Amino acid sequence: MYAIVRLRGSVNTKPEIKDTLDMLRLHRINHCVVVPDNPHNRGMIQKVKDYVAWGEIDEIALATILEMRGRLNGNKRLTDQLIKETTSYGTIKEFASAVSSGGASLKDAGIKPVFRLHPPRKGHRGTKKTVKEGGELGYHESISDLIWKMR
Repeated sequence: MYAIVRLRGSVNTKPEIKDTLDMLRLHRINHCVVVPDNPHNRGMIQKVKDYVAWGEIDEIALATILEMRGRLNGNKRLTDQLIKETTSYGTIKEFASAVSSGGASLKDAGIKPVFRLHPPRKGHRGTKKTVKEGGELGYHESISDLIWKMR
């Protein structure tokens, strides 16, 4: 599973990149989506690599996002009680481990696919440079650190 966070806006962006960001449901800055690892998603990520940060997400980071930023229809917060009622899992952490292993999906619990994150605490290292150059764009081996800063 990949977590993708949009870091740059759409001013002076090519239409094909805007379309790809829309297909990924990344309509605004600081929005995050969790997508499965397949060739289609990897191709879309490669196309928008200069506008997003992405990386493989672990169970702990996914559980953190679900607890703090998970929303249902009507902008209701996600709780353990709602997970217990709508799925066969008892807690958010159990559900997150099932989602990361591929045994469940966010649609099973009716969770919105986009997570609206805060701007990062202490700021970005730079939104015009890649991770290798000292910025935030591109592939993060540990996307959990960025997500934790933006919780």
